[in-house]
Amino acid sequence: MEALIRWQKSDRLILPAEFIYAAEESDLIIPMTQWVLHTASMQNKTWQEEGLPKISVAINLSINNLNMQLLEAVEQTLKLSNLNPDCLEVELTESILMKNVENNIQILRDLKKMGLKIAIDDFGTGYSSLSYLKRFPIDYLKIDQSFVRDIVTNEDDSAIVVAIIAMAHSLGFKVIAEGVETQEQLAFLAKHDADEIQGYYFSHPLSAEEATKFLKREMTSQKI
Repeated sequence: MEALIRWQKSDRLILPAEFIYAAEESDLIIPMTQWVLHTASMQNKTWQEEGLPKISVAINLSINNLNMQLLEAVEQTLKLSNLNPDCLEVELTESILMKNVENNIQILRDLKKMGLKIAIDDFGTGYSSLSYLKRFPIDYLKIDQSFVRDIVTNEDDSAIVVAIIAMAHSLGFKVIAEGVETQEQLAFLAKHDADEIQGYYFSHPLSAEEATKFLKREMTSQKI
C-alpha cells in the first residue's frame, strides 16, 4: 500500500498537485511528511493488531525531507508505533535523488540501517546516472505509469518496461509497476517477471476505513 495525502477543505477534496508545491516552498512539507509518517505507521500497526495480513506501507519524500529531522522522525515513529521497520517504505523520485547525491546516499543508508525499504518512484521519467544508481541502497524501482499505460499496444513502451525490469533485476532491485488498470497489462508484467504491481486494477485510493474493509475482504477470500 501507499499512503496518499488529500486536503479536505469544506466540501472540496483538494489533490496534492494543488498544494504540495506551496508546502515545499514554505517548508510545511516537513511537518506534513512527519504527520503522514506517523499516521501511516500507526494505522499499519492497528491493522496488524486486528489480525490483518502484514503489509508494507510506502510514503513519499520530497527533497526537503532528506535531513537529520527525517531520521529522528522515523526513529521516533517506529518507537511510538512499535511497527516493524520492514513494514515501512520510503519513495523518492530520480530527480530528488540526483540533487546533493552524496548527502542523499548517506541519508538513505541511515534509513536502510533502521530496516526501512527504499524505492525510486516514477523511474524512467527523470535522469539518473547508473554509476550513482548502484550506490543507492535501493530495494525497488517503480516503473512510471506513463510507460505501463500502453505496454500492450505500444512496442516502444513495452520494450522500455522489459528493459527496466531486466536492468533492475541485474542490479539486485525488485520492480513495482505503477498504473496497472487491465488484465492485459497485468498478464504482460507477470510474463516479464515484474515483482509487484500497483494500480486501479485492484483498487482506487481508499480512506483508512475503506482500506480496512478491503483488507478484511481479501483475507476472507484467500481463506475460502
